[in-house]
Amino acid sequence: MQFDDLIKSMNQEVYERLVQAVETGKWPDGNRLSDEQRENSIQLVMAYQARYASSDEAFTIGANGEMVTKTKRELKEQFKDTPEESIARFKLDGQEGGL
Repeated sequence: MQFDDLIKSMNQEVYERLVQAVETGKWPDGNRLSDEQRENSIQLVMAYQARYASSDEAFTIGANGEMVTKTKRELKEQFKDTPEESIARFKLDGQEGGL
């Protein structure tokens, strides 16, 4: 299977599992990723992001394969018009307020 075919065959669930594995260094069953698995997983995540997962996160891979970074100013501008009702607030340990 060619690399492009592999990316095309991935679904969102596989992508999310690979992201989690790269972030934690472990597969969902708890086994650690080898250095080679981690490297390959990072490449798959980046390629999938570039093709299918447009994101508003600060660091992503664009459709052209280039790393996209946003400054603090750009992020503030992006979220300034977000209604406050869309922010979830929870009580922690019985305290009022939240996050």
